[in-house]
Amino acid sequence: MTAIKNIAIIAHVDHGKTTLVDKIMYHCRLFRDNQNTGDLILDSNDQERERGITITSKNVSVVYKDTKINIIDTPGHADFGGEVERVLNMADGVLLLVDAFEGPMPQTRFVLQKAIDLGLKPCVVVNKVDKPNCTPDEVHEKVFDLMFELGAEEWQLDFPTVYGSALNNWMSDDPDVKTENIEPLLDMVLEHIPSPKIEEGSPQMLITSLDFSSFTGRIAIGRLQRGTLKEGMQVSLVKRDGSIKKTKIKELFTFEGLGRLKVQEVQAGDICALVGLEGFEIGDTIADIENPEGLKTIAIDEPTMSMLFTINDSPFFGKDGKYVTSRHIKERLTKELEKNLALRVEETDSADKFLVYGRGVMHLSVLIETMRREGYELQIGQPQVIIREIDGVKMEPVEELTIDLPEEVSGKAVEMVTIRKGEMLSMETRGERMIIQFMIPSRGIIGLRNQLLTATAGEAIMAHRFKEYQPLKGGIPQRQNGSLISMEKGKAIPYSIDKLQDRGKFFVDPGEDIYEGQVIGENSRQDDMAVNITKTKKLSNVRSSGADDKAKIVPAIKFSLEEALEYIQKDEYVEVTPKHIRLRKIYLTENERKRNKIV
Repeated sequence: MTAIKNIAIIAHVDHGKTTLVDKIMYHCRLFRDNQNTGDLILDSNDQERERGITITSKNVSVVYKDTKINIIDTPGHADFGGEVERVLNMADGVLLLVDAFEGPMPQTRFVLQKAIDLGLKPCVVVNKVDKPNCTPDEVHEKVFDLMFELGAEEWQLDFPTVYGSALNNWMSDDPDVKTENIEPLLDMVLEHIPSPKIEEGSPQMLITSLDFSSFTGRIAIGRLQRGTLKEGMQVSLVKRDGSIKKTKIKELFTFEGLGRLKVQEVQAGDICALVGLEGFEIGDTIADIENPEGLKTIAIDEPTMSMLFTINDSPFFGKDGKYVTSRHIKERLTKELEKNLALRVEETDSADKFLVYGRGVMHLSVLIETMRREGYELQIGQPQVIIREIDGVKMEPVEELTIDLPEEVSGKAVEMVTIRKGEMLSMETRGERMIIQFMIPSRGIIGLRNQLLTATAGEAIMAHRFKEYQPLKGGIPQRQNGSLISMEKGKAIPYSIDKLQDRGKFFVDPGEDIYEGQVIGENSRQDDMAVNITKTKKLSNVRSSGADDKAKIVPAIKFSLEEALEYIQKDEYVEVTPKHIRLRKIYLTENERKRNKIV
């Protein structure tokens, strides 16, 4: 049996986790020399590549100096915290990756806290030391301070460190000495990450993640804590609530490279995938058939935000999508619940509407975007923060917000956050940029990114993470400007748009199909205004001077899905179809809107 090391790679978004895994795979000769596999190999899903972030954790294994290293690449975004917590259960140590310029960021704290609480051994990698103005030694000290702050024990604080650049494929014990490859990093893993602790006794394995294959059904993945598992073996499934079911393992796989290798049996300490189990959930334990003993199950963070999902009932429904009925949407959401742990779905008094709870706008928008690409049409209401009553006091979620922006626009940013009930915690200068930390209610973050990017000409970088529930803070100002609403169904005519441009900004291009009640622009004033942009020019045989001026039309504003969700008001929906994202009023006609006016 070869020696095994199980490590998880954790870091803030964009500090280079997935790039580092690429380099480890190349160094351990996972591919033939003539096989070009590209970069960011583990970010396999389209959305991960487009957004440049990891959404679901992946397993890969390499062999270095006769030791099998199982590597788990984790997401860095706090909205996917549920994903990180589970997979850390499979690791014995973590590689904490920190950017040599930015230092530890809010989400580094979030993931590191989970790792320290689980008693994992940290190894630090200071990445991107070839950036100008970076300070690797200061960053090393900051990581030590952060671990101390998070309550790390002495053996965790005594962590080894390597410096280097994953992108340029080198790591070294000294930031000023450039080496040829990343061997110092792999040697550090072999030397400092403990081998899995194997106890004596009957088999026990906690199911920490799921995979799905349309060919074999659901696949359970986890690390075998003790005992051995064999193909065709009868086992017990100890559920979260303590009840026990009998089931059987049909096939066993371990991870090899990027794929899976079918094996006859698995020894304790290895990460494996089991096919053929029935009715399991994440957090269940696979145990001995005779005397089953359950392991401690996984606690998952509570959701902090909800959105209303409903069927598309606009005049354009069914034009783009394949799945449009409430039954389709319900089935799809139920399927998502199986693998997306931090998600909750509640039915409402109407059969077409579902309340979906998640960790944040990003978490839910990834789900909506996935559904849209699969051919679903649906409408989404305004994101709402979940308010709880604790001991008779109304409490709301509060987040820690970090904004990194040029010094000259920092005043504007502070003002914007303070209006939204944010409190400034600290402010530090790095080069020409300012890094400011706030505590702000989650309600205040919805829609803040758009305003900040506009105010700072796209320079601001915003990161936030959930901190705790605090007593409800007062009202937060909503979007100041009203909407421009279409009065008619038809095509947008350039002549009409040109004549109405002084009324506000438009979201639709000339020639685009629109319907009555669709939000086609933002009014320059506070109230909503219905306008008709389907009118063409009246053609008569009388010429007047200046009648044939060219129409000059400002390009339409196009929202991404997250921007649209953060932009809408209480009485509006985002209509999502495979080809379009449209904004609309819940009540399409002027009369209905007056009758149902939300005061």
